[in-house]
Amino acid sequence: MAVNENGVAVDNKKEAEAEAGTPKYGLGVRHMQTFLLFFALTVAYAQRVNLSVAVVAMTDSKGSNLNFPEYNWPEKTKSLLLSSFFWGYVLTQVPSGQLARKFGGKITLLTGLGLCSVLNIFTPLFARWGGWQLVCALRVMEGLCQGVVFPSVHTLISAWVPPSERPVLGTCAYTGNQFGTIVMLATSGLLASSSAGWPSIFYISGGVGCIWAIVFFFWGASSPAQYKRISVEERKMIEMAQASEAVSEQPKEKLHTPWLSFLTSPAFLALIVAHSANNWGFWTLLTEIPSYMKNVLGKDIKSNALLSALPYFAMFIMSFIFSGIAMQLNKRNCISTVTSRKLFNSIGLWVPMLALIGLAYVDSAQSNLAVILLTVTVGFNGACYVGFQINHLDLSPNFAGILMGITNCVGNIMSIIAPLLVGFIVNNEEDVEQWRVVFFIAAAIYLVGNGLFIIFGKANVQPWNDPPAKHRRSSTLHVESQH
Repeated sequence: MAVNENGVAVDNKKEAEAEAGTPKYGLGVRHMQTFLLFFALTVAYAQRVNLSVAVVAMTDSKGSNLNFPEYNWPEKTKSLLLSSFFWGYVLTQVPSGQLARKFGGKITLLTGLGLCSVLNIFTPLFARWGGWQLVCALRVMEGLCQGVVFPSVHTLISAWVPPSERPVLGTCAYTGNQFGTIVMLATSGLLASSSAGWPSIFYISGGVGCIWAIVFFFWGASSPAQYKRISVEERKMIEMAQASEAVSEQPKEKLHTPWLSFLTSPAFLALIVAHSANNWGFWTLLTEIPSYMKNVLGKDIKSNALLSALPYFAMFIMSFIFSGIAMQLNKRNCISTVTSRKLFNSIGLWVPMLALIGLAYVDSAQSNLAVILLTVTVGFNGACYVGFQINHLDLSPNFAGILMGITNCVGNIMSIIAPLLVGFIVNNEEDVEQWRVVFFIAAAIYLVGNGLFIIFGKANVQPWNDPPAKHRRSSTLHVESQH
């Protein structure tokens, strides 16, 4: 304690916290915005993955409600349907980052996810009217709409969350991915066998998305300055934290987007590779686990759905564990931010790599071991949320949304190729050796992707983040040394 010039006792620590932009109190509006982003990603991923399990019931009514249409779609057609979402998804990634900076993350997120929710409800009708071709076209349109999600969320996190809270609140928002996956995979089998049949999978996921859009319309905001009910104290704290970065996602002056600098930055190119490697393995498993469970492990639609959800439940829990560890390491200055990013990214990609190699040698008689290895593969991937996933904010808080758009665009090209390659390799869905090739390819991509991130990755604000006249500052309040 010290005494100020008026003779009043002052807590130097609290004053320092205030100046640094460190929160002095608990829950605030920024936490509510994070909660809304969590549910946005829950809805987005529920709508993305619903077809993965629904297509099992749509093409084989055994174990589900027999009163609804069954379609005779071969494996290659199913792989085409599962990848079609990403054809549209990659096209709107980069423009979405620019639009989110110009109009605000709220508008782009609300428009894209709201439209996608409405389209999702029409899936059963389109399947009846035009077969797989019309469903494929619908999924492309849904992908176009959802392309705004990650650039918008990254833009909103940069605007709302102080740097010191980004590992935790960023993880809280992005675990909506797993929560949506868990809920959809766990309930879709039950829905398919219920009186409402497999169409209810699309009606419920689309309907919940429409409800979220109404809530976000009234309570969401692009920045603290645009939210009227935020306290003066919290708004000042967030703005001071952003001032410590010498940046904001909504800077007063219009910043020129340095496209050439992005594409010639080794640190950013390494981030693209890491994101792409992660997406290859993640979406290979997410789109194909239900088929693997049914055809190799012999699980029926109900147990298939629950077991398919188990790895993503593990990822949901592990994400919070890893973010807590990362926050404590940062708070205690045990390791630099760049070391933290590389450490957790290595856990998130190389532990799953080893598990995939083990999974390649598991046969159909060892179904319990296969489920355990799948759970380890996906569960430890949650470490990436404090690895490459928030590295965009480290490199450039000003252009974080655009950077996410670029890496997500390239990364999701992998999401298109991966299911198509599985359809090409796996001609006999019950052949363990063909699935072994799929797992080996994913493991090799994990190895190379994280290796390049370790060599070239960085976690300090890059020179191209700020206008030439600005003094460049550290990207977080923590140690950012690159040694």
